[in-house]
Amino acid sequence: MFCEKAVELIRELHRMGDGQLPAFNEDGIRQVLEEMKALYEQNQSDVNEAKTEGKSELIPTIKFRHSCLLRNQRCIAAYLYDRLLRIRALRWEYGSVLPTTIRFHMCAEEMEWFNQYKKSLATYMRSIGGEEGLDITQDMKPPKSLYIEVRCLKDHGEFEIDDGTVILLKKNSQHFLPRWKCEQLIRQGVLEHVIS
Repeated sequence: MFCEKAVELIRELHRMGDGQLPAFNEDGIRQVLEEMKALYEQNQSDVNEAKTEGKSELIPTIKFRHSCLLRNQRCIAAYLYDRLLRIRALRWEYGSVLPTTIRFHMCAEEMEWFNQYKKSLATYMRSIGGEEGLDITQDMKPPKSLYIEVRCLKDHGEFEIDDGTVILLKKNSQHFLPRWKCEQLIRQGVLEHVIS
């Protein structure tokens, strides 16, 4: 059946929830592209035959194959675009360093796109907000307080805050820190917000 592999790519993304990135289906993309190539070659031969021999009964078949080509093209574009939107959202959720489990699900081109997006975002943030720039990825939700209590989930080492105080982040240690300094570490899974 025509276009089934392309629709399966879309279903695969739909099955995954928002914020999740399934493994890049290179095999599925390759199969859809092979199907598109075969449809195109069949259409080319039928168009040539219809022109030279005047076989007008081939025109509906040519139109059907052309519609299948366009549908496959739209499905692949939707698959790739949805993945890029998910990867962009992951940059805002996890910061500039993605967990290895997520990077494992990305192809080389997606990693390159992520790195370019990360650089563009960093350049933009440096260009606004004065000399030091403005980190627009902080405080994704308006804070209720400027300081929060956090628990360290894994050993991270020394962590310096703005007043020059150096804090050692060891597993299971609890600290009262400025929210904006530890929000990135919370998203990366190094710290967790302790809600009393």
